[in-house]
Amino acid sequence: MAGPPREGVTGPSRAAATPAFPGVRITLSPRSGTPPGVPPGVPAGWVREVTALLELVDEGRIGLDDPISAYVDCVPDGERITLRQLAEMRSGLFPYTADPDFIRALEGEPSRTFTPQELLAYGFKHNNTAKPGETFQYSNTNLILLGLVVEKAGGHPLADFVHHRVLRPAHLRNTLFPAGSEFPEPHARGYTNQTPSGEIGDSTDWNQSWAWAAGAMISDLHDLRRWAEVVATGRLLSPQTQAERLRTLPTGFPGTSYGLGIFETGGWIGHNGSTPGYESVTVYLPSRKATLVLLINTDVSYQGQEPSTLLARAITEIVTPDNIYDRAVPPR
Repeated sequence: MAGPPREGVTGPSRAAATPAFPGVRITLSPRSGTPPGVPPGVPAGWVREVTALLELVDEGRIGLDDPISAYVDCVPDGERITLRQLAEMRSGLFPYTADPDFIRALEGEPSRTFTPQELLAYGFKHNNTAKPGETFQYSNTNLILLGLVVEKAGGHPLADFVHHRVLRPAHLRNTLFPAGSEFPEPHARGYTNQTPSGEIGDSTDWNQSWAWAAGAMISDLHDLRRWAEVVATGRLLSPQTQAERLRTLPTGFPGTSYGLGIFETGGWIGHNGSTPGYESVTVYLPSRKATLVLLINTDVSYQGQEPSTLLARAITEIVTPDNIYDRAVPPR
């Protein structure tokens, strides 16, 4: 999905690159004059849940090489799939978001509340797509399972654990885990063509329970700017666990590798996110101590690519030509 939104899709979006380049701040001015909240349900939230998981690793309450069957029953091949493989997106579990029945349920009744168990059921009715550890495939099924692990090992509901153990110590004051469709003002309205008719519609008030641990969080530009550096530098984790997180493996996409709930592309570390009506990019460039945060209020593709990817690439081609988002770092 990519590029400028189609005609008729309006609303604010904003991008900022800081602070390694004095005097450089790129902003796409919103028509409304108010910065949008980050879209509900972007995987920027998911990175926070993986951070919560890794904090439990630091405390010795779980191990990355534990099988998921030790925490959640009835996972296909669960005795061989490890927590590490879930976080690396190498479990081979079918992504529930690709299930036709799930898609019809979400698009047909976007106000519906889904439970984690219902989401898993959509994925588990399919055969696994690969053997554990064999290949990279981004699957939100993995994230739902890891959310359940955090709840079981942490002893609290996921939203509470993430709030007290991740959001509060990271000083993310404008970030929350919604229980349903709440979306604090001010925010941009979101527009998507993930509708029964395929026509563009307003997705602002969709119930985000469909994403849960896969990214059902709301934040703003300032919190994401802070979070990009926190997660890339491992401020909440031990050096050993952060090193494990950043041990990335090939994804099959040129210039992009993936670690434990985090990617590296062109030297930038972080994550992107796409949900019906919204997209985001939250990344950090350690070599320049630079941060890039993009918030876009549409997920409508442009020539088969995500708009957030195209915009991040265009910005970094200008600001960091040696480190272009979605491109391999050129040899020196």
